Amino acid sequence: MNVNVVHYKEVDSTNAEARRLSVEGAESGLVVTAKKQTAGKGRRGRSWESPADENLYLSILLRPSLEPEKAPMLTLVMAYSVAKVLQREEIQVLIKWPNDLVLSGKKVCGILTEMNLSGTQIEDVIVGVGLNVNTMNFPVELEDKATSLRKETLRELERGELLQLILKEFDKQYQRFLENQNLEFLQEDYNAMLINRGREVMVLEPGKEYLAKALGINKLGELLVRKEDGSTEEVFAGEVSVRGIYGYV
Repeated sequence: MNVNVVHYKEVDSTNAEARRLSVEGAESGLVVTAKKQTAGKGRRGRSWESPADENLYLSILLRPSLEPEKAPMLTLVMAYSVAKVLQREEIQVLIKWPNDLVLSGKKVCGILTEMNLSGTQIEDVIVGVGLNVNTMNFPVELEDKATSLRKETLRELERGELLQLILKEFDKQYQRFLENQNLEFLQEDYNAMLINRGREVMVLEPGKEYLAKALGINKLGELLVRKEDGSTEEVFAGEVSVRGIYGYV
């Protein structure tokens, strides 16, 4: 992947800017970063707190030759890549399936993957990352849910260096994903980092929710859960809430 980094002082959202550049014909491998986001976003329309000069906000534009149903696996590839980088820095993050990284029981990183189609073909996939690096003070409503690398390690980290390490690791794992077209190559390692594994979770799906025990991901990135009646189900579209880890669903 040929990486081309475009840096902004301020954008509404790095994902939105990557999309605009995609429409203008930007090539796969474009990386949009910003010091500040004025309208950062997470999954399901949630906002992402994005103060200036403290954290890492980036989005990667990809144009993979994939069936559209495989694109969501890129969220897990990115989560795995960021976790690998941080663990090498001796920061013991864990993964909350499908799109968060957790440190000391609080969210430290969120990932948002957005796909755009042209007919039935992928036009682009944009993978956005919001990593709380050096923030020390969070709004009252986030204090019990969010943390930063600096707050937990008591050391200030260089965002530019982290960016380069993440991009290098993601490129490596992305190429492996394209070759395999599934996540079997990282499945065991990912499950070892999975904070959901072995825990009771609430599975939230359109029109229903139920308690189950998370077992780990399969090679398609689906979360395998054991329901109260003993049956096993693969969770793909639903969002999973982990009991006892977050104060939010």
